[in-house]
Amino acid sequence: MNIIYLINFNCPYSYIGINRLKKAIANLDLDVEWEIKSFELEPLVRKESVSAIERYAEKLNITEKEAEEKLIEIEKIASDDGLEMNFKDMTLRSSKDAHRLCKFIQSKYSEDTLGLVEEIFKANFVENENIADNKVLTKIAVSCGIDAEEAEKILENNYYNIEVELDRDEALTHSITSTPCFIISEKGERLIIPGAFSAEDFETALKDLNEGNLESKSYGMGTLQ
Repeated sequence: MNIIYLINFNCPYSYIGINRLKKAIANLDLDVEWEIKSFELEPLVRKESVSAIERYAEKLNITEKEAEEKLIEIEKIASDDGLEMNFKDMTLRSSKDAHRLCKFIQSKYSEDTLGLVEEIFKANFVENENIADNKVLTKIAVSCGIDAEEAEKILENNYYNIEVELDRDEALTHSITSTPCFIISEKGERLIIPGAFSAEDFETALKDLNEGNLESKSYGMGTLQ
């Protein structure tokens, strides 16, 4: 089974979604090949940092108190899944360099990509570290077994910038405008799931796909192609 996973490192549901999908895969004991694709939801965040509360208040046209309550609700959703999250205290920063690092790891050390992705999510949403800081990203890469000098070279020289941009352009071309989005292929069938299903619904969809039982079935937000 092949899974293309479109993510943004500032999207809490990208973090929640992959945690749920991994649980479903483990329960079904599936052999999965992952491909990570980058999708910056708000590229303009590259220019300045902003608190998550302030950004949600602006985006939803609500008060900062109301925005904080919504972020606490998302933290509770994560907690119910056994996932730690400190979203209300988070500062949104550019995720471009984190995506560039992932593109490099995937091209050269594909087996380490998923682990790197999870560590970046953890640094951002749990430890509230600055994922726009190359020193932070290098530390994460080293924790995943990547040589520090190799990671630094990629980050300092703007490598994989075009690849990250192309991932986003490709997604928009296919009318994908939000994250997470999972494109799952098996035995000539393809299932597109834009959103974070429950682990149980992910498991049902994966089981049907694996057994060739997709025809005429609906999976909530998922659409068949």
